[in-house]
Amino acid sequence: MIYLQIHFNMAKTKQKLPKWFKGELYAEGSIVKNPYSGEEYELTAEELSMYDFIKGAEMCIGMGMYVSSKIKEDFEKGLSWFRINNGKAYMILLD
Repeated sequence: MIYLQIHFNMAKTKQKLPKWFKGELYAEGSIVKNPYSGEEYELTAEELSMYDFIKGAEMCIGMGMYVSSKIKEDFEKGLSWFRINNGKAYMILLD
């Protein structure tokens, strides 16, 4: 049982971004701080790429800029991807 859990966690570090993702793919991850709670979480390069995409889409939607059904759809897909790939980071940074 422990072996499976360790193997599962190791597999999660090799995340792949979905085919629909057209944002920038960073070479390295970084620590991100939730501006409201002050909590921090270290993200992989893939997670950071998706996080920045989500925050950018959120800003565009909130300001009424370039709002299309595609942006809203991709925003929701990005949140879903994050929940599945790193639920803890999602809860700290995006929930």
